[in-house]
Amino acid sequence: MAGRLQSAKKLKEYMTAYYIDAKSAEANNKKVGWITSGGPVEFLIAMDIIPVYPENHGAMIGATHQGGMLCEFAERRGFSKDICSYARSDIGGLLSDDPSKKGPVGGLPRPDMLICCNNICGTVMKWYETVSRYLDVPLYIIDTPVIHTGPIPEDVLDYVAAQFKGYIKFLEEVMKKQFDMDRLFEVSIIANENVQMWNKVLRKCANRPTPMTAFDAFTHMAPIVTLRGTQGVTDYYNALMEELDERIARRVGAIDNERYRLLWDNIPVWHKMRDLSIFFADHNAALVADTYTNAWASTNITTEGERDISRAYAKAYTPIYLNIGIDRMLEVIKGLADIFDVDGLVLHSNHSCKPYSIGQYDIARRFYEENGKPSVVIEGDMTDERSWSQAQVTTRLEAFMEMLEAKV
Repeated sequence: MAGRLQSAKKLKEYMTAYYIDAKSAEANNKKVGWITSGGPVEFLIAMDIIPVYPENHGAMIGATHQGGMLCEFAERRGFSKDICSYARSDIGGLLSDDPSKKGPVGGLPRPDMLICCNNICGTVMKWYETVSRYLDVPLYIIDTPVIHTGPIPEDVLDYVAAQFKGYIKFLEEVMKKQFDMDRLFEVSIIANENVQMWNKVLRKCANRPTPMTAFDAFTHMAPIVTLRGTQGVTDYYNALMEELDERIARRVGAIDNERYRLLWDNIPVWHKMRDLSIFFADHNAALVADTYTNAWASTNITTEGERDISRAYAKAYTPIYLNIGIDRMLEVIKGLADIFDVDGLVLHSNHSCKPYSIGQYDIARRFYEENGKPSVVIEGDMTDERSWSQAQVTTRLEAFMEMLEAKV
């Protein structure tokens, strides 16, 4: 087994420098904008605003096993347990007066503005409205209608494009300076390069044996989410690709004795990443692809043939994976299954993410009917470790592995 990627050390240095920059923004006369993970960050980059993602913070909270504690704190303040655990844990940290109970980085830097795009879910709107009210900072919401089937209707493109134009005006008002459209075009070109590089990184897992697993991808996705539109992202993924290519050339696999290749659906169970990776490796199974990280491998901003750049952004950000119908989700999964030659599908029925989890049993059934490949659904929560039954998950996964062994 190849062991941990050496690039992980570079990633830690890269992201640490980013958080230091964000936490020291006020002292350096910089502005911070909190933005949802599916939001158009390129506009912030073009205005030299430091983007910060509460969802990323929620993932770190889960990975450091602080989710239950911070969620419970929010619940005691009146927030329902049924609310997304990213929202509950972030709000719990926000409301806590104890510096040691604000999350793994001591809480996020205070935002100067909030940008919310509902292409990932509807919860983010109420979440950001709550933060806006508590912190008394301006909020801009971008509404993207769900694209169930077919291409994006022209009236929807016009509707979303108008909101991107409003987004520019919002940033001008907050920053008290004119928006630089030429700079946005430059950032858009770099963002496309970032996306293409991330896509190439993920496609390396189509090799046998795979040089990395989805568990690695869950970690190394941080730059494409957080700093998309900056040259540093392309440089980082170039370095990661070189390491993966070196493994491929030496036929060094991410796990020993790779026998089964699996596709993961939904957000990772951050507080169980290590345990799950060990389980699959012990059963000679590699998670070679996932729908989550691939969502950031296809957000291309194409200006060719468009009347203005706002429509190009509307076309890129409206039909992302969580803003499409189940039929289209199944097509994405089938496409990934073909590219990565998978033997089965692992679906995380995530208590916190309804848009990602509703329809998974139908997807699993149809995937089997159309491909003859088995699936397993495990129940849990991405951040809140209280919503996890180890015995139940282990039983389901062991039965799934027995099923695979009988077929492969």
